[in-house]
Amino acid sequence: MATEGTVRAWDTGAGWGIVDSASTPGGCWTHFSHIAVPGFRNLEPGQLVDLEWEPAQQDGYAFRAVRVRPWGRQPDEPPADHSTADDGSAYRSAVTITLDGHPPD
Repeated sequence: MATEGTVRAWDTGAGWGIVDSASTPGGCWTHFSHIAVPGFRNLEPGQLVDLEWEPAQQDGYAFRAVRVRPWGRQPDEPPADHSTADDGSAYRSAVTITLDGHPPD
């Protein structure tokens, strides 16, 4: 279900917060992974958002967000979760460590 909401609280370090709307009495639990914007996904208290939600029991809240985007912004999909991708599209990094002046084999 979709509605307009207002961010009540957001913990950037934990990556979650609460969005209030007329459709979600008591608040809607929201995780950063459901924010439909590219790059760093974060919300600010007082910010207006478009909210899609589902009924669920999440950390004491009866509603959980399934998609959130800043109000008035064109829909952007967040990056896909590549943690189990087999198509080579996963995010990767590498580190080379040299001990005692000896390069790795």
